Amino acid sequence: MKIIELKHPHSINQQDLPPIVLALGYFDGVHLGHQKVIKTAKAKAEELGINSAVMTFYPHPSVVLRKSNAHAACITSIKDKAEEIEKIGIDYLFIVDFTPSFAELLPQQFVDQYIIGLHGKHVVAGFDYTYGRLGKGTMETLPFHSREMFTQTVVEKVVENNEKISSTLIRELILNGDIDTLPTYLGRFYKTKGIVVHGEKRGRTIGFPTANIEHIDEYILPSTGVYAVYIRVSGSWYKGVLNIGYKPTFHDPSTVKLSVEVHIIDFSDSIYDQEVQVMWIKRIRSEQKFNSIDELIAQIQRDKEAAIRHLETIKRDKNLHFV
Repeated sequence: MKIIELKHPHSINQQDLPPIVLALGYFDGVHLGHQKVIKTAKAKAEELGINSAVMTFYPHPSVVLRKSNAHAACITSIKDKAEEIEKIGIDYLFIVDFTPSFAELLPQQFVDQYIIGLHGKHVVAGFDYTYGRLGKGTMETLPFHSREMFTQTVVEKVVENNEKISSTLIRELILNGDIDTLPTYLGRFYKTKGIVVHGEKRGRTIGFPTANIEHIDEYILPSTGVYAVYIRVSGSWYKGVLNIGYKPTFHDPSTVKLSVEVHIIDFSDSIYDQEVQVMWIKRIRSEQKFNSIDELIAQIQRDKEAAIRHLETIKRDKNLHFV
């Protein structure tokens, strides 16, 4: 897959690209609804005998338009998003730098420059996709703005358990710690990436050494507590039990920053400064304060056993993708 980053105004000429079928959307999470849009574009491209493409935007439009950090945190970083889209077999990925000047484009200008101008011959988007200044362009107005240079397919909402699959729903599930339900909507378990950094090194003194993880991007993180996870280190996946929180047994939560640490089961290598990936499987319990170190050690042992049970249970689950 070829990745093309576009800054407005872009300098690509139509003849610089082959004819394409273009899927449009922000695609945070690349969930099952998004996948339907992207796979529809891929199928249409195969039908027409031309290339498939996806256009996404960075950062989230609301960060620019509302000057809000509400959507700064992501389900998938831009790199993760590209990886998931590539797995679907798309030929081109356009990443548009979403700026105030880009946001001011009128719907016709957006179509002229970013669809027709990129050699789009067919467009695929969700029923609620909007484009142009103030989102005035819709899938109903797109045929008018197309200048008869391309056709379109509208993908209706994807529903599961009587709920529309959406990034908003997935964000809520993550924030609530309901991560074991995510494969139903994401099509996979939730993953985040980070770097192993030096921590307080307290875990090793009580028999449960941990890898302290500093996340690379502003991921949406699950609620505080203990989780069964898989963690990828140097290309291999290992079972783990993760704690996210403020370690109230040792600290006043109001005085420390949130920490994420994983006890990697049957693993003893030093992995400081390495990039790792966490696959969040199931929440075991909420974070709690213990009266003694012995109480804490006993609970960690129970958490470890519970994590192993959960991980063994889902080991052959079709939703568990070790890729």
